[in-house]
Amino acid sequence: MLAAWLAVGLPGAALAQAQAQARYQSEQPLPRVDYWQKRAADIDQHLASAPDLRPVRLLFVGDSITDFWHLDANPWLPGRYCGRSAWDESFGGAVPALKALNLGVSGDRIEHVLHRLQPAAEGGSGWLDRADLQPDVVFVMLGINNSFDAEVPAATSIEHGIIAVVNRIRERKPQARIVIQSLLPTDDAGKNATVVQPVNAAIRAHAARTPGLAYLDLYPDFVDSAGRQRGALFNDGLHPSRDGYRRWRDRLLAFLKPGA
Repeated sequence: MLAAWLAVGLPGAALAQAQAQARYQSEQPLPRVDYWQKRAADIDQHLASAPDLRPVRLLFVGDSITDFWHLDANPWLPGRYCGRSAWDESFGGAVPALKALNLGVSGDRIEHVLHRLQPAAEGGSGWLDRADLQPDVVFVMLGINNSFDAEVPAATSIEHGIIAVVNRIRERKPQARIVIQSLLPTDDAGKNATVVQPVNAAIRAHAARTPGLAYLDLYPDFVDSAGRQRGALFNDGLHPSRDGYRRWRDRLLAFLKPGA
């Protein structure tokens, strides 16, 4: 675009001089900051600078699937959208009882989440350190990233990791109700059968035998009658689309209704 404008507007030597002076981003030294690093830094900054976290009633812990509640246009897939509109409508603070804080970070494996929740005094990120952060409910969804480059057996590793995260949250926020959400279906039927569904069965059983812990099964909402992932509810086979986040939001609101 620059070259075309220069060709029309500048003749001869002036054009050559302007082209020589043109600077492109590719010519500039720039430290690499990936999306997840900026996201984690933004959460660090918010937790360090927010004057009062007492209004936060709901806390979301997870990986990119949780993180992308905060994205509108998908920056990697033009024309696709994520969960921001549903989040702002329902969890942005218009209803004080639903005011939420999102601690999801794209790419995080369970062990990374454990580090973020570990107290700063123990060498962690200290994301639960603030005494005024006292949510009523903590929603947890994580583990799918541990199915890539997985420990063996993957389902057992993921189950144990999720339980470790739940135990850390309970230790740090003992008054909160903790809700383990099921893993969502992927577009890989084999992975669903060997990892996702066994993990969901294991964490459902764990929640059933653990006082103060609940399980929210989202899996059936995201599959068709044949048990296949409903593609329209996903952007890329793993992360929900705008419609997928709205479906998830509706399940959360129903779950949170008094007496539900």
